[in-house]
Amino acid sequence: MSDPKISFRAVSRRFEAGERSFLALDSFSLDIADGEFVTVVGPSGCGKSTAMNIAAGLLAPSDGEVLVDGRPVQGPGPDRGVIFQQYALFPWLTVRQNVEFGLQVAGMSKAERRRVSDRFIELVGLADFADALPKTLSGGMKQRCAIARAYAVDPTMLLMDEPFGALDALTRVVMQDQLLVTWGRERRTVMFITHDVDEAVYLANRVVIMATRPGRLYEIVAVDLPYPRSEEIRLSPEFATIRNRVWHAVYHQPKSETSSDRREDP
Repeated sequence: MSDPKISFRAVSRRFEAGERSFLALDSFSLDIADGEFVTVVGPSGCGKSTAMNIAAGLLAPSDGEVLVDGRPVQGPGPDRGVIFQQYALFPWLTVRQNVEFGLQVAGMSKAERRRVSDRFIELVGLADFADALPKTLSGGMKQRCAIARAYAVDPTMLLMDEPFGALDALTRVVMQDQLLVTWGRERRTVMFITHDVDEAVYLANRVVIMATRPGRLYEIVAVDLPYPRSEEIRLSPEFATIRNRVWHAVYHQPKSETSSDRREDP
């Protein structure tokens, strides 16, 4: 078996607030393979975003470590593209200029920036809006621009924290399908945080379920459904079976669960 793309090794994170402290993440361990699409769900306050921010290098663990390609994460890096719920686009820049921003900072020539931006703007379906400002775009289009920008700097993996959480239900479904099309072509490793159980099952190879207080790994559910995913799969009995299992694991966790109770599909 090949080495994991990203590995959480007994990662804990404690936050200090005056004389009080809060353990947000407790001995969290997880391996994600190269090219795998993993979604992470769990009750509010279970440490999902904390784990992702540590992987992104935006937070340091209190204990344990995160490895990417076998090297410890010591801060943000271009190998990890990060996409949040808020689009974080520069409002004074066009779609193309937003996508090219990281490339310009890296010193890429104008012609090469144009070639790269054309590729990813086309990939996310925004070719007709390359010269538009963010204020003229819908929420889904803004998020597609953010995804294109993340891809453009050629990360080896994407870390996505509730990227579709602010979208209406119909746009969210469209964005899920669009993301899977993009992932299917590029096969970057994805760690995707969500509160939506249906979204977690629809997108993933595996669903990681976290327990809360303090945040820790509870269960991992394999999603043995073929790609490309479709409405037919979303409405299938097989999807419903997996969805119900994940739902139960998220919303009906025994109060006495501890970090030693990890379960995983074979």
